[in-house]
Amino acid sequence: MASDVVVEALSLKLHGTAAIQADGHLTIGGVDTVALARTYGTPLWVIDERHFRENCRTYRRAFGPGLFPAGAEVVYASKALLTFAVCRLAAQEGLSLDVVSGGELDAAIATGFPLEKVFFHGNNKTPAEIAEALQGGVGRFVIDNLHEIELIEQTCADAGRPEAARRGGKDTRRACVLVRVNPGVEAGNHSYVKTATNDSKFGLSIAAGQALEAVQRVLASPYLELRGLHCHLGSQILEPAPYERAVEILMDFAARVREETGWVPAELSLGGGFGVRYAEGDEPPSASTFAETMARALTAKAAELGLPVPRFIVEPGRAIAATAGWTLYTIGSIKSIPGVRTYAAVDGGMADNPRPALYQARHEACLANRALDKPTSVVTIAGRCCESGDILIRDLPLPDPRPGDILAVSCTGAYNYTMSMNYNRLPRPAMVLVNEGRADIILRRETYADLARLEIVPERLRLRTAGGAAEAARLTE
Repeated sequence: MASDVVVEALSLKLHGTAAIQADGHLTIGGVDTVALARTYGTPLWVIDERHFRENCRTYRRAFGPGLFPAGAEVVYASKALLTFAVCRLAAQEGLSLDVVSGGELDAAIATGFPLEKVFFHGNNKTPAEIAEALQGGVGRFVIDNLHEIELIEQTCADAGRPEAARRGGKDTRRACVLVRVNPGVEAGNHSYVKTATNDSKFGLSIAAGQALEAVQRVLASPYLELRGLHCHLGSQILEPAPYERAVEILMDFAARVREETGWVPAELSLGGGFGVRYAEGDEPPSASTFAETMARALTAKAAELGLPVPRFIVEPGRAIAATAGWTLYTIGSIKSIPGVRTYAAVDGGMADNPRPALYQARHEACLANRALDKPTSVVTIAGRCCESGDILIRDLPLPDPRPGDILAVSCTGAYNYTMSMNYNRLPRPAMVLVNEGRADIILRRETYADLARLEIVPERLRLRTAGGAAEAARLTE
């Protein structure tokens, strides 16, 4: 079956290399998912390598030469999905990398990712993280607040970086930065993922004057080189209009900064947030539609204001990883409540996919071992966590489910592994990379021993005698 085929009866869109074989089994990357479940157990995250690579190339082509006079750069937002293997995939596809923590930076370092292509984001970078990034030579710091300017300057000073003498031109030892501004544009399908409103923990407000103050302070710093402006509107954005508006606001701000300081941005980043199809009703524009809208707005506004067109930067994460990922579960208990609904419980849930509980996110799914069977019932897929809100999918058309069936949930490549947790002391799933009939484990399944590895029991709690038990009880009264 060709990629991106819609299975009408199941209301399930097959992304990438996913296909249904004559025996009713779902395959991804040419690998039988039922065999994957038997070999590696469930829950299991499955990443379609070819589709991930194709998504990278789609964005590189869309934001390639021709549309943007000063060029464009595609930066993979690693918070969506980051393992060592995924880091290597992004590097091989020529993408830069967006990190927001020392842990994500460490993954880049460990895999040999070129650090000059790393953009270090985050609203509360620690001094230790900043020092590691400076030492490694990250390409850009994205400054989120005024306090961070002082932190980076102090870290530069502590590291013995000289004040810029400006002898012979640019001092390459200065830290290159973008200032993240807040344009006050609302975008995204849930309040938790709208990141550019006036009331946001992210960015420096243009309206309140903080963005201009930050620019002025960076320009005055002997340790920092201001390369451009950055904003990020939100996540799962399904229309290009908010990006067009953001371009206009940022370029108007750039014109104001030029009047105040003489500085003009060499780079302009609009972040990411490009939406994908999770379920029926989601209709995301193509990458080329987003690119053409932004390019048109940027060139028109630059001409209107008499500003040079800056190099353009975008940071897709979900748009690259989401549709490349699937999660396999085994169905266990089935509970029918007459006149109400039927629950089918799986061996995972909000611990490996918290998005439905957090954002009311929707997913599509099928029975990987009976994908050609016609739906005969409507089932709500419940997770195994001890929370009433641990519901993965409501009212899913399925063949009558049976204990032992393999449920394949689509579009789980983004913000599943990276947001997973050990609630109820559940070990995290394994992850496999599939391509051309081959499956490679890229993340081993956590064990109970992994969960216990960092635990320490104080000696005073290791009392074993009857008297000791009484003493322990007294101490806890």
